[in-house]
Amino acid sequence: MAGTLPAAQPARAAAAQSITVDLGAAEGKVMHGANGALYGLGDDGVPSDAALAPLKITSISQKPDGGLQHPNGDAIAVSKSFFRNGGGDVNVMMQDIYQHWPYEDLGIDDYLTKVDSIVQKVNAADHSDRFVYIPFNEPDWIWYGLNTKDPAAYEKNRDRFLADWKTVYQRIRSQDPDARIAGPNEAYYDKRLLPDFLTYAKANDVLPDVMTWHELSPDSLKYFQSNYDHYRALEKSLGISPRPVSIDEYANRRDLSVPGQLVQWVSMFERNKVFANQAYWDAAGNLSGNVVRTNIPNGGWWLFRWYAGMTGQTVKVTPPSPNTIDTLQGLASLDTSRRQAQVLVGGASGDADVAVQHVDPKVFGTSVTATVAEADWSGYEGQHAAPRVLSRTKVGVGADGSVTIPLKGMKQMSAYRIVLTPAGSGTPAAATVPWSSSYEAEDAKITGGQVYTQGTVSNANGYATSGTKDVGSLNTADSKVDFTVSVPSTGTYDLAVLYGNQSGAPSTQKLSVDGGTASTVTYPSTENWTYRAKKDLTVDLTAGTHTLTLAHDSNEVTLDRIDLTAHMAPSTSYEATLADVSGNVSYDYGDSSGTGTGALVLGSGGKAVFDVYAPRDGYFTVTSRASAAVQLSLSGDAVAAAPNKALRLYLVAGNNRITATGHAALRSLDVTGSGSTSGTLTHEGAQATLAGGARLVDSAYASSGTYIGWLGNSASSTATFTVDAPRTGKYVLVVQYGHNDRRDNGHAYNTDIMSRTADITVGGRTQTVTFKNTWSWDDYWTLGVPVELKEGSNTVTFGNASAWAPNIDRIQVAPVRG
Repeated sequence: MAGTLPAAQPARAAAAQSITVDLGAAEGKVMHGANGALYGLGDDGVPSDAALAPLKITSISQKPDGGLQHPNGDAIAVSKSFFRNGGGDVNVMMQDIYQHWPYEDLGIDDYLTKVDSIVQKVNAADHSDRFVYIPFNEPDWIWYGLNTKDPAAYEKNRDRFLADWKTVYQRIRSQDPDARIAGPNEAYYDKRLLPDFLTYAKANDVLPDVMTWHELSPDSLKYFQSNYDHYRALEKSLGISPRPVSIDEYANRRDLSVPGQLVQWVSMFERNKVFANQAYWDAAGNLSGNVVRTNIPNGGWWLFRWYAGMTGQTVKVTPPSPNTIDTLQGLASLDTSRRQAQVLVGGASGDADVAVQHVDPKVFGTSVTATVAEADWSGYEGQHAAPRVLSRTKVGVGADGSVTIPLKGMKQMSAYRIVLTPAGSGTPAAATVPWSSSYEAEDAKITGGQVYTQGTVSNANGYATSGTKDVGSLNTADSKVDFTVSVPSTGTYDLAVLYGNQSGAPSTQKLSVDGGTASTVTYPSTENWTYRAKKDLTVDLTAGTHTLTLAHDSNEVTLDRIDLTAHMAPSTSYEATLADVSGNVSYDYGDSSGTGTGALVLGSGGKAVFDVYAPRDGYFTVTSRASAAVQLSLSGDAVAAAPNKALRLYLVAGNNRITATGHAALRSLDVTGSGSTSGTLTHEGAQATLAGGARLVDSAYASSGTYIGWLGNSASSTATFTVDAPRTGKYVLVVQYGHNDRRDNGHAYNTDIMSRTADITVGGRTQTVTFKNTWSWDDYWTLGVPVELKEGSNTVTFGNASAWAPNIDRIQVAPVRG
């Protein structure tokens, strides 16, 4: 049979790059070390558990509780959600106890009183052994001036730093003998300081338990490997046992949220088995630009979700240009127990061949199923559905044990995942890929606007932008952008607009086709003009060429790019063999028909967790492709799912974790639908009973013209809704809310947004729910909260005795099982 399959691909044209994966050259257990973030968590619940848990984050860096550097992101406070979602270590950035940036230098005695307070709080925290103290932050230029080029000044500053390092180190140890202490934590790898630092630290018994420094330059992609190798050689020459390495700040603004850029960073850190946290350039609580709002994935999130799904051993990957900025890079893993190889690549455009060597026939047989998917760039705040499968093919393994997978038409900002599994019998279902085309705003006809250049290698802390340019200053009555587009057939097309809106309220443009009747497009607020979000629309077009016009209407909107894609009925298959698993499970690749990656066999105690995307809050059809009934758990409810029988389940906007248990061979969960709201109970703010100062406030942007404001800040200020439930059971309470609390610390580049909380009481049970900032007082987001209702009348009360709650526009209540 293998003789009838396509063998290893012949050499492609010279224009195609080649990246090699050697499954026979293991590099160590997959560490997932590069998925951390500085101030990645803002508050308990920001980001949501469903956005956090799938990423298996190994470390985060946060400020001490009560620190004044930022208004939120306290290490102990956020550790609750971090630890309950499988998080690893929490780095405590101790100098962030200070308010100003750079930190005010009040002397070592002042700092020691703060150190005492920090250690006392950490010692009293749950899981205190999982906190790591970082006493100094970028001492090369803050407090100590170790980056001076004057040799005499350097020696003086160095001696002061070394003495203070010893003092603070010993002070921490005196109160927490088992403490893990990290340093020296310079802004870059310093080959001048490190020999002095390590020699002194060894002689004085104050060696850091974790070695830290920052990699914050595009050149880090060139030089990290030599930096790392230099450090390991230095350790050896000084007789120091190997320390874990943590790059607790990495990447530039233009890298964050961009799958193709992030692959380049993640691959080099994972290859060297170091921990690494993405930098904090903007707002806390979105995992450094990879989570939209509270619970919605973007393209960067899916890249890290893929990374978290790699198991077994990493293997050697040889890119065409190692350690080179903006080139094709990758990482790969082999799990012989799951019989899977996974390859993540990205960072280049055009065609490439992924040559996989040493495909073991004892693991894979003589042929494999190769599944290729793409995670595109969707902006920092642009939603991204589950990555589309581009191809699914059965490929024969060559006589030399190799398989080559061609990637055609890659996008530089995208990342690609290739999964190899044993082929089995049958034919995998071919991927259905709709026609799609992208159009840059800077290439369109622009009236009353201006083209700006954003993030580039030379301006690495400019914001990521498709094609490095966007169109702004569209702020006059005649401002418009005319896109010339061509479509292959008559029909409905999905239109995605990458935009920015810093006007302080939702902005509108008029969309027209060929000068026809215009419709209004409303753009929610974004952090700033260049912090891209994505607006999804549909347009009906006839075959041929058209002019799509986006014209100024109210306020300003910046435009980056539009994407046109032939509309398809929304349907996604989530393959069970790629789900998170635990307990008694095994893998059966005997039949590769359908989705093509076989079946996950659930035994007693076995569990599979699927990450299911929903474009909006509402009901979707979920079908279990299994050999027998399984139980699906979602939002606290457990539902029996007969094989191939559709269930109507309520999903919240963004990521939903659905757990499958039972005794069955499970191939996939298939999810269809657009998010029906039929069967939901809607209650506008005006229907609530208000007390204690809470009152209705007029707003043109609220769903019915008013919202509940002045809610909370005293025990008596409450809003109570009466909800009639059709039956007793689990429900999702969707709160539509808004607020724009901020505290300006005068920090050079961070946007210090704040969250609000509300105590929600249902049936005598109260839970405190965190509501992230919505970027303006006139924007309303939704947040889904699982609750339990009894049949008949229920009261749902919002309040906050000690602080202001968010403004409440309306609530919707829906049973999990529709």
